[in-house]
Amino acid sequence: MAWKLTEDHVRSIAIGAGVLGTGGGGDTYLGELQLIRLLRQGKTVEVVSVSELDDEAEGCAVGGMGAPTVSIEKLPAGDEMWRSVQALERHLNTRFSFLVVAEIGGGNALNPLIAAAYSGVPVVDADPMGRAFPELQMDTFMIGGVSPSPFALADGEGNSVIFNVNDALTGEKLGRALTVAMGGSAALAMPYVKGKDVRAHAIHGSITLCRQIGDAVRAALRDKTDISEAIASVVPARPLFTGKVTDVEVRTTGGFSRGFVALEGLDACAGRELRIDIQNEYLVAWEGDQPIATVPDLICVLDQESGMAVGTESLKYNMRMRVLGIPASEKLRTNRALTVVGPRQFGYDLDFVPLQRLR
Repeated sequence: MAWKLTEDHVRSIAIGAGVLGTGGGGDTYLGELQLIRLLRQGKTVEVVSVSELDDEAEGCAVGGMGAPTVSIEKLPAGDEMWRSVQALERHLNTRFSFLVVAEIGGGNALNPLIAAAYSGVPVVDADPMGRAFPELQMDTFMIGGVSPSPFALADGEGNSVIFNVNDALTGEKLGRALTVAMGGSAALAMPYVKGKDVRAHAIHGSITLCRQIGDAVRAALRDKTDISEAIASVVPARPLFTGKVTDVEVRTTGGFSRGFVALEGLDACAGRELRIDIQNEYLVAWEGDQPIATVPDLICVLDQESGMAVGTESLKYNMRMRVLGIPASEKLRTNRALTVVGPRQFGYDLDFVPLQRLR
């Protein structure tokens, strides 16, 4: 069930993570380059299935905290992800036997693989989001009742901090403030989990799914076939809109990238307009005053020419894009989960309507 990461896998995972990132999670390019460099230096990364974990095995999730706009301007030191894990290990006086992807979207899908390359610790083929989300409490570990404490943040200057908090929302507020003080981005080791927690709460097969999406996109690019159809052959992706960017506003504020992008319809969508609201990720897509897709379902934006996913930090005027919708994991669609990741948690006076029921 376990498999060793290759350079070819990394390239596909980077593409798939861009799709599942729904605009967030950070740019994948630097993580892809760093991971390939580490593999060429002889380091190895083993990906193991959830079924291989002992119930009492200890590990933690790994990712980055901060605004995507910062991630393309502030180069990583390279080892901060692993140093955040080490800080948590020292605090707990233990050695972890596995790592988990904190979110499978964007650059955060690659960060745990980089930490694993430094440490030799395997990575579990799972994550607690099935996409990217902007806040710490928005994952299936927290929704399922796993404690957020303790957790660690580390920067690229050799500093690390341990947090003990009463709840995940407090962890988000305090962690976000320190991340801003660390320059707008930081490495995060959270939460401490055991094998039974991953089995019960995580979304299984996430890394494999990323790889499969990337493989399909690369094959479509090679064969000059439709990218959207290639993605839809792996996940139930639904075309939402085709258009060009007529307005974009994304600002870094309070540790988040916030704003919107507006599109004017092209081809079959000529005469229509779409607006997508942003908080790190694409949250709600609107035609007029009607939502056509909402969080936690995935809103994926692809460059019409390259076929690659477009992060919120890379939006530009006049870009021609395709917008796809992908249903979220059922673990994010429960009543309990929607109190944490539904539209109302982002300030919208909207109830979540599954993508399949929206026009």
